[in-house]
Amino acid sequence: MSTGSTGHVPHPAGGQVAGGRQALLRQEAESLFPGGVNSPVRAFGSVGRPPLLIDAGEGPRVRDADGNWYIDYIASWGPAILGHAHPAPVEAVRETALRGFAFGATSPLEVELGNRIRNAMPSMERLRFTSSGTEAVMSALRLARGATGRDIIVKFAGGYHGHGDSLLVDAGSGLATLGLPGSEGVTGGAARDTVVVPYNDPTAIAQVFERHEDRVAAVIVEPVAANVGVIPPQPGYLEWLREVTASNGALLIFDEVITGFRVARGGAQARYGVTPDLTTLGKIIGGGLPVGAYGGRNDLMRHVAPEGGVYQAGTLSGHPIAMAAGAATLDLLTEDVYLAIEETAAELETGLRYAAQQAGREVAITRVGSLLTLFFRPTPPRNWAEAGTSDRAAYARFFGAMLDQGILLPPSQFEAWFLGASHTSAEITATVAAARRAFAA
Repeated sequence: MSTGSTGHVPHPAGGQVAGGRQALLRQEAESLFPGGVNSPVRAFGSVGRPPLLIDAGEGPRVRDADGNWYIDYIASWGPAILGHAHPAPVEAVRETALRGFAFGATSPLEVELGNRIRNAMPSMERLRFTSSGTEAVMSALRLARGATGRDIIVKFAGGYHGHGDSLLVDAGSGLATLGLPGSEGVTGGAARDTVVVPYNDPTAIAQVFERHEDRVAAVIVEPVAANVGVIPPQPGYLEWLREVTASNGALLIFDEVITGFRVARGGAQARYGVTPDLTTLGKIIGGGLPVGAYGGRNDLMRHVAPEGGVYQAGTLSGHPIAMAAGAATLDLLTEDVYLAIEETAAELETGLRYAAQQAGREVAITRVGSLLTLFFRPTPPRNWAEAGTSDRAAYARFFGAMLDQGILLPPSQFEAWFLGASHTSAEITATVAAARRAFAA
C-alpha cells in the first residue's frame, strides 16, 4: 500500500548501470571517514561488496550515485516506514525550516509530538526528547539507577542499545557483523555493572536476581530482538520479565527504538500487551531525522532534572524540524496502514519461503509485523547463540546476487529487513523473483 508519492517515477530496479562517480566518492570518503563511512554497517564489509553511496530515494526505492535504482529493504534502518521522500513529512520540514531551525527554547512542536506519542503509548506518562536512540537509552539507564538507588543493569546477549560504554558488552548487529566481542576503549569499570544473559531464557533472569539480590536497577530488552536478526519473544517471556522485575523492585525498560510505531502503532508493548516502566524510542518518531525519546511513569520521570537529581540535557533535543517530520509521519500511520503493511510483509515471507523450497535451500524466516530476517540456518533462532551459527558466507552470496538484480537488502545477516507502506505487490513480486534466481545460483 502506498500512502503518497512525489509524482516522479523512478528508474525500475534491476541490474546496475556502470559508472565511476561512486568509485571516486568512495576514495574521497575513505580519506575523510574511518572505513569510508559514518556508521560501521554501511561499509558492507561482511557481504564483500563495496559500499553504496545513495543520493536519492522515492517510495520503496533508492538511487545510488551512479544512477542505479534499487528496491530498498533497509529503509534508513527503520524510519522510512512511509517510504522515501513522502510528501507529508517533506512539506512539514519545509514549512518548519522557513520559520527557523532551533531556538534554544521549547517549541510548540515538541508538545504536539509528545502528545501523539503518549496517546499511542500510555505507559509513557511523561517523556523527554533526545537527539538519538543512544542518548535515550543512556538517559533511561541513568534514570533507572537514580530512581532505584541500585547499580546493576541486565541486558541480553546480542542486544544492541546504542554505543554507550556500559552497553557495548556482547552487543549484536554491527558488532556481530564485525566479529568483535565488545569495543576497544570500553573500560572494565564501565562494563562492570552490566550483566548479560541469553534472550528467551527465564531461568537465566531468575538466577541473576538470586545472585545479586537488591542490586539490579533495571532489565533492558528489545521486546522483539532485531539486532541479531529478528527473533520474537517466546510465548509468555515478556510477561515473565514484567513479573520478575516487579517482584524484585527492579525496572523493566523496553528499548523500542526499532519496534516503536513499527510492529504496531503502540509498539511491541501494545502488540504483546505488556507494560514496561520505561520506554526508549527513536527512528520513526522523527520521520527520518535524528531523534530519540525516553519516558515512563510520572513518579520515575520526576527524578529527571530540573525536577529531580538525574541530569540529562541536549542543545538540539526536540529539534523543531525533527518534531514536525515525526508528527506528520505519525499522523499517517493509521490502523489501516498497519494492516496493509502486515499483509505485504506476509506476502514477502511466503514468497521467500517458497522460493527457497523450490531451490532446495535450507533457510529459516522470522517475521514480526514489518520486520523480517532470512537466516541461513535450518531452524528459527531463539537467541543470539543460535543466530550466530547462521551461514554468513551464504548470506553474503545471496546479498550480492540480489543487489545485482536491483534489490537492496541489509548488508548483514544479523539485521532486520524493513518493509513499509510504499512497498506494493509489484515490489514483492520482483523481490521474490530475484530471490528465486539468487537461491538457484
